[in-house]
Amino acid sequence: MPAQPGNADAALKLEEFLPYRLNVCANMVSNALSRIYAERYKIGVPEWRVLVTLGQFGMMTAKAIGSHSHMHKTKVSRAVAMLERRKFVARRANRDDLREAFLSLTPAGRDLYSDLAPSALEFSRQLMETVEPADRAALGRALTKLAERSTQIATDIAKGGNSR
Repeated sequence: MPAQPGNADAALKLEEFLPYRLNVCANMVSNALSRIYAERYKIGVPEWRVLVTLGQFGMMTAKAIGSHSHMHKTKVSRAVAMLERRKFVARRANRDDLREAFLSLTPAGRDLYSDLAPSALEFSRQLMETVEPADRAALGRALTKLAERSTQIATDIAKGGNSR
């Protein structure tokens, strides 16, 4: 029998459900962070991720950016196209595989990265201030373990196996 409205014994309570809580937290953090760059630089989350990834690694393919930033190839492609139009990203053909290109920041893109990185780092510092210093390493380990376990469960389900 499905839980009735107001049923305190409901089997699944959304506000206590870990995947939901992680998603809400991630969305709230992402929305707050985007306020730093969205209005000032007129870029969205996918463009920001591409810029930061290229700022960190230099030259990469779109596929590598998608893998690193956990974005679908369509989002990466759209973000790269917008950044190219705005002259923040340059494309160079891969002579070994003409189906892909190497992407890198232009001088204007590097300037943008250099301008936005300190604000993003300050945002992260302020966010981490809410976690007790003694708990920060444990939080990092917990996030890593949750991501790894999620990947394993998804792989098990895809193979038709049990997720336990």
